[in-house]
Order: sequence, then C-alpha cells, then structure tokens
Amino acid sequence: MDTIFALASAQGKAGVAVIRVSGPLALEAGAQLCGGDLPTRRASLRVLRDESGERLDEALVLTFSAPKSFTAENTVEFQTHGSTAVITAVLESLGRINGLRMAEPGEFTRRALENGNLDLAQVEGLADLIDAETEAQRKQAQVILAGGLGELAEKWRANLIRAASLIEVTIDFADEEVPVDVTPEVAALLAGVQVGLEQETAGVKIAERIRSGFEVAIIGAPNVGKSTLLNALAGREAAITSEYAGTTRDIIEVRMDLAGFPVTLLDTAGLRDTEDHVEGIGIALARKRAEDADLRVFLADDHEILDVEMRAGDIRLRPKADLRDDAGDAISGRSGQGIDRLVGHVSEVLRNRSAQAGIATRARHRDAMLSALVSLKEAQDTLQRGPEFYDIAAEEMRSSIRALEMLVGRIGVEDLLDEIFSSFCLGK
Repeated sequence: MDTIFALASAQGKAGVAVIRVSGPLALEAGAQLCGGDLPTRRASLRVLRDESGERLDEALVLTFSAPKSFTAENTVEFQTHGSTAVITAVLESLGRINGLRMAEPGEFTRRALENGNLDLAQVEGLADLIDAETEAQRKQAQVILAGGLGELAEKWRANLIRAASLIEVTIDFADEEVPVDVTPEVAALLAGVQVGLEQETAGVKIAERIRSGFEVAIIGAPNVGKSTLLNALAGREAAITSEYAGTTRDIIEVRMDLAGFPVTLLDTAGLRDTEDHVEGIGIALARKRAEDADLRVFLADDHEILDVEMRAGDIRLRPKADLRDDAGDAISGRSGQGIDRLVGHVSEVLRNRSAQAGIATRARHRDAMLSALVSLKEAQDTLQRGPEFYDIAAEEMRSSIRALEMLVGRIGVEDLLDEIFSSFCLGK
C-alpha cells in the first residue's frame, strides 16, 4: 500500500493540530522530519524540519508500530501548533517525500477495516460517533464502535455453524446408524438465533431514529399558537407569527437537542377547510407529515374535533394559556407557561421508545438480518420434513450465515464501501 498522510484534526486555527502518517514508509518519513531522531517507544518533543533543514515547528511526535495502531500499519502522528501556516508547511513537506501521498476521505478507517482492526458495522459506528450531536447518539454510536453488533452477529453465526455441522454429520453417515438424534439440538440452536434476529430487527426503526432524529409535529387549527410555540421551543424566531390565520403555509423544521435526544420540530399549516389553493397544498402536506411524524403535539380546546387521529404517546394541550383563567393543561409559547411540562413529557415518551432500540442502526443492517431470518425459517421448515431433506436445510443455514457475514462486511459489500467512506472527513 501507499503511505498516506493528512490532517486528522479539524480544519482551521486551533491550539493543537494532529497530522497522521500511515503506511510502510511512515517511520522513515517521520524520521526524516525529525532529523533522524524519531521516538520509538513513547511520545516525545521533536523539532520538525523540511528537506533543506529549515525549522517547521516543535511538535509532540508519537509512533505506533504495526499492528498496534488504528490502521494496523506503521503510523506516526505529529501534534503541532494549530496555525494554518504550520499545518500547510508540514503537509507540504510530507508531500515532497517520495512514496507519500495525501489520504483520501476515510482512507485511514478503510485501512483499519481491510487490515482487520474494525468490522464494517464498527466503521459505521465511528461515522455515527463523529456526526453525533446529542448524548443519545453518542451512546448508541459507542456501542456499535465497541463491536456490539459484531459480537451479536458472531454469536448467531457460531450457533448456525454448529447447527449446520450437526446436520452435515448426519448426512455424511446417512447409511450408518447415528447413535444420537441431533434434531432437537439443531432446532434449539435455530430457534435461539431466530429470537435474537427478530428482537434486533424490531429495534432497528427506533435505533435509526436515534441516529437520524425523531420528528415531533405541532398540529392544530389556524392561529392557535403553533408557530409561537415552535419559536419558544427553538429559542429563536424560526417561524413567522401573526394574528392572521393561515400565515404558515409550508412545513417549518427546527432541529434541536431535547433532553439528549435529536429532535426535528415541525410547525405545520393550520388544519381547516379553505378555498385558497396554496394554503390547501400546505394543509395537505401538514396532514401527510403529521401522519409520518414519530410524535404529535395537538393544540386544541376540549370541544374541538381533531381532523388527525391521535396515536399512543401523542400529546393534546389547550392553546393560549396566557389568555385563560383555568390554564391547568394549557400551554403558551408567548408566556412560556407549560413549556417545561411539555418538554418533560416529550422527553419521557422518547426515552421509553428508545429503550426498545436495538444495536443495529441502519437499513443495511436490517436488510442483512431479514435475509438471514428468511433463510433461517426456510431451514427450520425443511428440517421438519425429515432426514432426506437435511442437505437442503444445511444449505439454508449456510445462506443465513452468509447474510450475517455481509452484516459485518466480511463478504459481498464491496459496492457499498465507496459510499460509506465518502461520508468521512479527510483525516479519518
């Protein structure tokens, strides 16, 4: 492989910048910048110089010998002063060393995958961790990065291999008397894997929402204070408010961190009958987004009949608490009354739903597990048909094993890699 280098910390001026070099020539390149005095066992301060001997900077230099590095290759990291000029000078000096080139986005992580330091699910977990904006997203990404999904897949895979091997032994000795009937053990192994796959598949939707964000729609008739409430929750003037009904005609979205959960608040057009064509389009869109939202907050008086049916977990509050004598279950974005209670209620609902989340977080994970589940059920059905069908059952088990190997990136995912790594920043 080529030896690659890149800025591993964020672009722009900072106190410290980290520049990473990885590959077969990493130690030689590091020694060249350090004037031949490269630390080999611990981090040490070194003066970095270019090929002409001109001083570039004084940096903390760390060396990692293969395979004990992130990429499993020889790696050198320079912790320099974080000025743009210093970073540019060090990168340009590295670029002039024969055999070195600038890394592509995600290339360090791709090498960690190809060299066996990470599986594909861990790579996706790392991408999620870098993008994490809330505490729930951070915790979820850490579980994936720590190998939680890979451990599950390996456990399922080991049980399927055991089941397939027992069946294949029976096939191999079909003409002889096998002393033990292996069918009960095989059936138990398959049933255990089935339960695990079904539980994890069921939790993917919630896990995806933690990763991408829950949608909470504010719904009600025109001029009940939906936009004012959105602005109060967002802490800024995100939506236009006025005393005229029908001001909001499109969906206004505000992304925020709500008690550690990523939430997109939706301010929708007021629900009413109208002859205004444009407002009618907005109302139709409001109904569609309200139907798709994870949670809806209805602003309506007790006597009002809602055009959108409430679901479990939805919240109904009376609007304009600041204009009421009895405002016990009412809310006002203008005065702030009831907002803390609303935030607490929404947080509790999302917390309860998040408890059902699995480790798998992506549609790719769900598809691989569903594929494994289909083959597994076929194997179970075939197994019940008797010994003459054991060879077909074993093949279905192997198909299920292959689907699990795709889950962690062992086979059949080459076409996905470019797309996955294109989302990484340059130094990762």
